[in-house]
Amino acid sequence: VQLVESGGGLVQAGGSLTLSCAASGFTLDSYGIGWFRQAPGKQREAVSCNMRGGDTYYPDDVKGRFTIAINNDKNTLYLQMNNLKPEEKGVYYCAAATRIVDGRRVNDYDYWGQGTQATVSS
Repeated sequence: VQLVESGGGLVQAGGSLTLSCAASGFTLDSYGIGWFRQAPGKQREAVSCNMRGGDTYYPDDVKGRFTIAINNDKNTLYLQMNNLKPEEKGVYYCAAATRIVDGRRVNDYDYWGQGTQATVSS
């Protein structure tokens, strides 16, 4: 079982990045999925994830700018991030859970990618 992220990089404030998370060894759409960000010196936090009951969670500060999507043919998860802000820099991780309890909790997830760095310059 493996998750491999890509697509991070350096972008100016207001710019966009599309992160990808390729899954192997399991079928991604059979799992709860999420994207998390870890800023320097801070805890890992959800920026988009499945919630118990099927809704998709976005924190208020990314709503309308971030979109999570899955391509089942490619077994790949995406995070489209638009109008990025400098405070959104960090390492972004994708994760998969066999069972979602809350979705925003790091401990819900069984599998994690290695992370991809996104840096937003002001």
